[in-house]
Amino acid sequence: MAQNVRAIKSRIGNITDIAQITKAMNAIAMTKVTRMKRRLAEMRPYIDGLRAFSRRMVGRLASQEDIHPLCLPNGASTVGIFVLNSDRGLCGRYKGDLNREAERRLDALGSQGRLIVGGEKARSYFARREVNVLRAYAHVYDQPSEAVASQLANELIELYESGSVGKIDLVYMQFASDLSQKLVVKPFLPLDLEAEDNDDLIDPDADAMLDSAVRMLLRGTLYAALLETKTSEDAIRRQAMKAATDNAEDLLKHLTRAYNKARQQAITREIADIIGGAEALRTE
Repeated sequence: MAQNVRAIKSRIGNITDIAQITKAMNAIAMTKVTRMKRRLAEMRPYIDGLRAFSRRMVGRLASQEDIHPLCLPNGASTVGIFVLNSDRGLCGRYKGDLNREAERRLDALGSQGRLIVGGEKARSYFARREVNVLRAYAHVYDQPSEAVASQLANELIELYESGSVGKIDLVYMQFASDLSQKLVVKPFLPLDLEAEDNDDLIDPDADAMLDSAVRMLLRGTLYAALLETKTSEDAIRRQAMKAATDNAEDLLKHLTRAYNKARQQAITREIADIIGGAEALRTE
């Protein structure tokens, strides 16, 4: 009985330690989500404005053939799937959902599929399955920045311009709210731009302005996707850590009751032994 009491007490101590860790991680994730939501709110209108500007530039061109090369098919039949995953774990369904969706699309494409992985959790997942990857970006965008997004976008543009891929799709988590995140697959290249009427005077010329706008839009689009998926990751991690903390606290209540009951039984048994010994001495 005493051994059982000690075992329960030891388990209570271990779970208390775990609860403190998950509670701290929940607080950290909450802080990150708040900060990332602010950055995301600032980025979304910028992308909308840049896309509208690019459409007006397309509207200045004389014909469909004059549209920027990054907006037109390049003739290649291969499709690049760029999955934006996490470098760290403890984020619930996040990494698994993203990897399975990328794998499903890759299987559907067959020999035409090309995989581009972002995050250590995607790299290690597909490495275990011996899937060849076109590019891998592990521990690159855990802290999203414009510089990182520009570097990645430039490399994706290079793949498209060289004909290594004829299309690139992004697989990532879109952030809606702290409790709602949606897995999305969105085309990245070629860039889809519908022309808008534009009678503004352009200096130096529409082609040069469109080239700058298209490349800025692609970099901004990837940056926004990084912000979306990282905000979602932190929000899901916060949910996971809160659930883990709640479960630990519920288990602590159960173990505390079991500990008190076992301790009470041990004390009762000791008292009974003492009384039994006293009675035996009295009868001698």
